[in-house]
Amino acid sequence: MNAVSNLALERESRVGTIAFIDLKAQQKRIRQRVEKRLIDVLDHGRYIAGPEIAELEEKLQEKTGAYKVIACASGTDALIIPMMGLGLSAQDAVFIPAFTYNATANAVLIAGATPVFVDVDPDTFNICPVDLQAKIDAVKADGKLNPAVVCTVDLFGLPADYPAINKIAATERLKVFADAAQSFGGKQDDTWVGNLAPVSGTSFFPGKALGAYGDAGATFVQSEDMAEVCESIRWHGTDAQRRESVRVGMNGRLDTFQAAVLLEKLEIFYEELDARKNIAAIYAENLGDAARAQGGYARTENGFGYYTVRVENRDAVREAMGTAGVPTAVYYQQPLHQMQAFAKYAPQGGLPNCEKLADQVLSLPMHPYLSEDQALFVCEVLQAAVKEKAK
Repeated sequence: MNAVSNLALERESRVGTIAFIDLKAQQKRIRQRVEKRLIDVLDHGRYIAGPEIAELEEKLQEKTGAYKVIACASGTDALIIPMMGLGLSAQDAVFIPAFTYNATANAVLIAGATPVFVDVDPDTFNICPVDLQAKIDAVKADGKLNPAVVCTVDLFGLPADYPAINKIAATERLKVFADAAQSFGGKQDDTWVGNLAPVSGTSFFPGKALGAYGDAGATFVQSEDMAEVCESIRWHGTDAQRRESVRVGMNGRLDTFQAAVLLEKLEIFYEELDARKNIAAIYAENLGDAARAQGGYARTENGFGYYTVRVENRDAVREAMGTAGVPTAVYYQQPLHQMQAFAKYAPQGGLPNCEKLADQVLSLPMHPYLSEDQALFVCEVLQAAVKEKAK
């Protein structure tokens, strides 16, 4: 998930170099262990389907409580594969929020279904249950599509409102998919992301809280039937012996090198998660009225893949912060329904919350190696920039 940015994501300041995401410090910490893992792969030579793949899947299953985990080549594949497993057609509607990365919509279309864009809640930035119900009702009234799936997005690390979503889905007989590309490490009602929906897809893109050194992802499922289908589709749709194609599939395999990297990163992930939460707490306590931070839900823990706020005069504030030594990023400057590729699916009247957020959101530096002084400096600079640009 890439930020739209023409500003450096690393800046020099009076409190040292501030990185938006600091992969260098993390790599320095675990480099020897990663190198040992990579050498092991070179020694056994199983670059595809090496033993590290099964080891990673088992550890992810243990950490999240999911029934089974299927490692795959990217976070997008982690959604496409299970959607293909449902056998969706163009007459099937998949309800998705429009304030997210384009991979969510692409997954729906590649799987053969039709996306229906839903507005988001202006406080949590996640799919709005009220508008979801309205969009379902509109699709049913129109009669051209069959409501089939709701695919939530846990934006910036915050798990969606699954109690509300699951209630609607049960009433409307919809399947629930979770686009958890940004939320690995999040929780709701003491249940980890990866186990909050029947199917969840996450991304291990390098910039994620748990990231590989290239594209990678995983699908978390809660049934043996879906696990078998996903494993087959991931490997060209073949049977268990990988001889005969029993369904249409794809090459969605995760390579062994990336699994090796992820195994070492997973060892320190929960310690890093605590550090992320500490940075988020500093921001929450010291930003004051300068910006409105992403909200949350009861009994929900944010995985803080990103820390995102709303500000007026966003672009001017961002430029001022960069000049002062604080890198920032914008996710996302354009809602999906306003993009050329998806314009034909745009709802009449637009999606006002998505459109307003696109003009206001600003993501602040967020990583485990940000010091307390640097986090406080970010707050100081943001407050000054907001005050200056309000004149």
